[in-house]
Amino acid sequence: MFKLSHRSINRLNGVKAILIVIATDSIKDAPYDFGIADLGGLRSAVEQHRLYVNKKSQKDGYFRKSKHQEGEAFDIVCYKDGEITWDADVFTEVANHIMTLAKDKYNIDLVWGGHWKSFKDMPHFQI
Repeated sequence: MFKLSHRSINRLNGVKAILIVIATDSIKDAPYDFGIADLGGLRSAVEQHRLYVNKKSQKDGYFRKSKHQEGEAFDIVCYKDGEITWDADVFTEVANHIMTLAKDKYNIDLVWGGHWKSFKDMPHFQI
């Protein structure tokens, strides 16, 4: 059984309450441990633009706003054997778990960036 760290919970400040509930509830019996990534919650336009310039987002933060700027998204980081992993299979298992819990328990259809065709964003979840 896992639990979000205080740092991860703080990174969710400003994110819509239902997303915080989904993240904190889904980690309890997740197939792998996960946390909230740095800048994985609410973002300012400046923070969003920096990610865009570094090609880590397709949203520039000004003309094309991210769901993060509206508090309608969060990004995770996954752990396997106590180490950060970018393994697509790990992200897929965690994502399926989070999305199933969101739908079954809270009737929320989350969008997962791992399903996107042109810009795979495995850590990303949004309303």
